[in-house]
Amino acid sequence: MSEENVYARQSSSSSSCHGSEESITIATILSKEICENGSLGKRLSHLDSIPHQPRVNGEIPDQDNATLDHGMLLERLTMYGLAEFQIEGDGNCQFRAIADQLFRNPEYHRHVRKEVVKQLKIYHNLYEGYVPMSYKSYLKMMKRSGEWGDHVTLQAAADRFKAKICLITSFRDTYFIEITPKDQVPSNEIWLSFWSEVHYNSLYAADDVPARVTKRKHWLF
Repeated sequence: MSEENVYARQSSSSSSCHGSEESITIATILSKEICENGSLGKRLSHLDSIPHQPRVNGEIPDQDNATLDHGMLLERLTMYGLAEFQIEGDGNCQFRAIADQLFRNPEYHRHVRKEVVKQLKIYHNLYEGYVPMSYKSYLKMMKRSGEWGDHVTLQAAADRFKAKICLITSFRDTYFIEITPKDQVPSNEIWLSFWSEVHYNSLYAADDVPARVTKRKHWLF
């Protein structure tokens, strides 16, 4: 039986998997609304992106380079009329930022991490070639709350949530990366800023940053 058929069978026979698929559908609806309201896709449609190469995290830059990189990122965001919704820096920032874009609530980061790890585990053949360590150890590491996400988990999130992830970065050689789901037409968009090897935030149009109060958890937990 193929991995796809195994996955379909598991989804249809498990109530928890059914809940996951329901949450992904809700995420699609909410993130579509965010994209349409903020018009980020239209606003930045002229930008050229580079092909995404999944990879694990590199070295954290020293303080001087990190400060320079952060200034460069802020200049780019200002240039394109974007602003960051600040995400807590507790090691879960990538998953929190994705949760904010998908569910309008960073506190759903545990659910996002769970779905990403599930994607990495079931479709391991798509990702293990990018991981320079034991893949079993990598999965065990990524299950842990507080473990930093990387560009492999970004690809897995794009695949799992059928989303195009648009990344404005502080990289000096490029500033716009698009991560598209493999062999799927994206049904929504996720906009993130990436302070290279340091932090992720959730992006909005500068005049549309939410004054968000964390919503009560309900259907995910």
